Amino acid sequence: MISTKQIVKKSDHLYEIPASCCDGMRVPARFYSDERLLKGVVGDRSLDQLVNTACLPGVVKHALAMPDMHQGYGFPIGGVVATRLPDGVISPGGVGYDINCGVRLLGSQLEKGQIAPYLDDLAAALHASCPSGVGKGGQVRLSPKALDAVLDSGSRWALKNGFATDTDLEHTEEGGCLPGAGASGVSQRAKQRGQNQIGTLGAGNHFIEVDEVDHIYDEKAARQMGLFPGQIAVQVHCGSRGLGHQVCSDYVKAFQKSSRQYGYRLPDRELVCAPLDSPEGEAYLAAMQAAANYAFVNRQLLADQIRKSFERVLAGRLKRFQLFQIYDIAHNMAKIETHRIAGRPTRVCVHRKGATRAFGPQSPELPDTYRAIGQPVLVPGSMGTASYVLTGTRRAMRHSFGSCCHGAGRRMSRKQARKSVQAAALRDELASKGIRIRAGSMAGLAEEAPAAYKDVDRVVAIVHKAGIARLTARLKPMVVIKG
Repeated sequence: MISTKQIVKKSDHLYEIPASCCDGMRVPARFYSDERLLKGVVGDRSLDQLVNTACLPGVVKHALAMPDMHQGYGFPIGGVVATRLPDGVISPGGVGYDINCGVRLLGSQLEKGQIAPYLDDLAAALHASCPSGVGKGGQVRLSPKALDAVLDSGSRWALKNGFATDTDLEHTEEGGCLPGAGASGVSQRAKQRGQNQIGTLGAGNHFIEVDEVDHIYDEKAARQMGLFPGQIAVQVHCGSRGLGHQVCSDYVKAFQKSSRQYGYRLPDRELVCAPLDSPEGEAYLAAMQAAANYAFVNRQLLADQIRKSFERVLAGRLKRFQLFQIYDIAHNMAKIETHRIAGRPTRVCVHRKGATRAFGPQSPELPDTYRAIGQPVLVPGSMGTASYVLTGTRRAMRHSFGSCCHGAGRRMSRKQARKSVQAAALRDELASKGIRIRAGSMAGLAEEAPAAYKDVDRVVAIVHKAGIARLTARLKPMVVIKG
């Protein structure tokens, strides 16, 4: 296990485990943190997992983790690792089981005082129209042909079928469609699991929140996004449901053989991988991109259902209740991108597991709306705490492969949370703060208690002070719909 003696403090919020510390490390392992969060990280296996990722074939520059990091499958959650094309590797463990789990933020012209009398009705409408829970089916059941179209074309399918607007796609990472996706690489079992789950929230830490914008840090960036104090906004956090889980399971199993075939000696079998230019690597990348497209559509259909819920509750009561999309980002993905390595533009595969893209100003991948300020970065907190909107920076492009944290990060396992948190007391506590909760189960509520998570205010302050993201706005919850 990595000890504190092996950790070198590089700056106030950046730490490094040198490549000389452990056999097999090809690059240093770096992580963003502070003294308080570091104590918690040393208590689990996340630093060991980070060091293990620094041993991957083709890894460049440094393996990296964000201040919300905690133990995951193979990679730590919060991990960012880039491997060089064409023969660097791609690893399903560097993406995770919930492929393209991500966050969508919708804005409005409504203010807190206007909507307060209707919050109970809105909570009931959202809970009824946005199915949640393990295995729960949605209102849209896809034919096999339609499902393949979703996997291949992502949000373009939603636009064609009346579930999206042009602005929605413009304000979605990659336009809501990864062009290398291949439905043919997705197993029939995965397709069966995903056929009736499109437009559903799922369980675990997935949620829909109606929030108030309670503080603005950067007026220029906030104005560009359409954010203002007292505004009502809506967050959606979910991913690729059973389809993405099955894609990951299928390829983890297949890569067990591939890792042996290519002669990789890995410190952890959960890091199974294949060269990016191999048939196995190309097949996984295409299937992962297809699952990511499914997740983009899943959040798009939920956004459509949320808009309709606002209309049902508020039409005839309030004017200008329509919701517009601010941005949608992924935080479980492997992306082919160009970054400067040793001073040269280099094509790499950036694994972001529980980390989100945070591209800086003037990045050509961004829509015109945001090119001057940098990419919107969405960092939800735990249930009952603040969430944050930030922007990506040029420093992130130089130091973190254009990446940032994705949330608060767990400090307590779900099992520990169920044992230590009384769900009924938590519900009453949140209600006393004016937060309306709709949850699928009391056990699920306990698992997602704020006490089970790190301090999101501290996590966000670290990335802001480290310069890899810039604070724009803070959101406070008013209604929370949990899976």
